[in-house]
Amino acid sequence: MKSNLLSGIQPSGRLHLGNYLGALKNFVELQNSGQYNCHFFVADLHSLTEDFEPAQKKQQILDLIASFLAAGLDPKKSLIFVQSQVPAHSQLAVILNNFTPFGELSRMTQFKDKAEAQKENINVGLFTYPVLMAADVILYDAQFVPVGEDQFQHLELTRTLVRKFNSKFGAIFIEPQPLQTKVTRLMSLTDPEKKMSKSDSAGCLFLDDESETIAGKIEAAVTDSGKEIKFDPELKPGISNLLTIYSGLTGREIPEIEKEFEGKSYVRFKKALAKLITKHFAPFRRKKARLLAKPEKLEKIALRGSKLANKIANEKIKVVKERFGLL
Repeated sequence: MKSNLLSGIQPSGRLHLGNYLGALKNFVELQNSGQYNCHFFVADLHSLTEDFEPAQKKQQILDLIASFLAAGLDPKKSLIFVQSQVPAHSQLAVILNNFTPFGELSRMTQFKDKAEAQKENINVGLFTYPVLMAADVILYDAQFVPVGEDQFQHLELTRTLVRKFNSKFGAIFIEPQPLQTKVTRLMSLTDPEKKMSKSDSAGCLFLDDESETIAGKIEAAVTDSGKEIKFDPELKPGISNLLTIYSGLTGREIPEIEKEFEGKSYVRFKKALAKLITKHFAPFRRKKARLLAKPEKLEKIALRGSKLANKIANEKIKVVKERFGLL
């Protein structure tokens, strides 16, 4: 019997290489492994915690669905849906809020980081983000959740809430386990001490960047003193980041890549990496462009997936309400 697996991505702008290696590529591999009942969703409610333009939100949602499909997710193999089209997510989050200690949320590292980054918009949704994430996961009896480094703390809170609920109200939810992605954190090309982010366009490689843009960004990427192409995140963070990208896209181990480029210059390695990235994402860009040309098809896929997701989520909410004595 297959295990349930769930994860989502926010529609908050163009996807970059960190999103791909840290999540999307892994989603496709998990789907194609045949080991899981996969649930992948567009986390549009989560994306509202950041400043956004309402006129752009729908297009961002459709763009993300197109990216899912262009990368290899298949609606016939995975349940693909939009979070806001399944009201049970918000409903369960409200219930969970009443059992989540304030102190637990105030310790969340990601809240502190994001609050620092968006000082003019420190909203309640940002604070309770992990509670909604917990609702996302446990609605579908997800046994596994693919996570990057920055989501481990949130998933641990989910596990804590599940244990608390089950102890108080009987076995309702399944305690999810993390599936760590191979590339847990990709760093900025301009500052390898910081995580790659769309807010720093020069240090960020977007999946739909053209070949000239890719070549320029890789050529300008920060490297380190010396000439050796060697993985050493502490002493050589710049070249280590580039090696991580090369390994993540090819599936080859880093020592093998180091051996291939032994004695070669940073310039030669960067040219090879830029060529690799361009070739890897050329089919993705072509397929995504074709998909975006037919937005009505993307909307139908979202509605069909969300209809199935509603059926699953509503059954779980029904059980929760019965245990709580709600009508």
